[in-house]
Amino acid sequence: MENKVIRAIFFDYDGVLTTDKSGSLTTYRYLSKASGIALSAISAAISPYEDDLLMGRSSHAQVWRKACEPLGKALDISLLAAAFESTPLNTSMFSLAGRLRTHYSVGIITDNKKDRMDHLRKHQGLDSLFSPIVVSAEVGSGKRGQEIFLHATSCAGVEPDESIFIDNSEANLVVARALGMHVIFHDDEKNDVGSLKERLELLGACIDG
Repeated sequence: MENKVIRAIFFDYDGVLTTDKSGSLTTYRYLSKASGIALSAISAAISPYEDDLLMGRSSHAQVWRKACEPLGKALDISLLAAAFESTPLNTSMFSLAGRLRTHYSVGIITDNKKDRMDHLRKHQGLDSLFSPIVVSAEVGSGKRGQEIFLHATSCAGVEPDESIFIDNSEANLVVARALGMHVIFHDDEKNDVGSLKERLELLGACIDG
């Protein structure tokens, strides 16, 4: 670490702050249950638009009608709000983030849709705990590129090597590590928050309680 002081800790959203591996899984599952249409069919209909949604090149409102065509019926777009709200929170991780906030800037870096995160910021009160909240669809860059990380550290007023990034995908840690950020892989299937706490402490993070 070269005695560099940690000043900011960033969490991925889906799979870290939530107990579902991805936001798409959460959304598709809800839409399937609400409509009676098979999960595989929902996924096949909407997934071709995922990249554009994640990069902010389009919104659900813009693609919804066309996305529903393969389903044979038009789903009410209002179902999306309920789908977003069905996101299962990882309460232990939120508790950890709250304790870290005593000492550090605690933020979110997520590959996500703007309309989903806008809704969840209000519904879950994310802004009361996390700042900055950096969303790929707003930055136009995902975690396979540098921009989203540089934007996040700039917003937090820290250098990359003064920060820690936690994600449930090893691939999403590659660029962050190359930039000098300290990175931690969180296995969402095990969801061992105690182990994560120990790894944070090894990196010099102070955790109250």
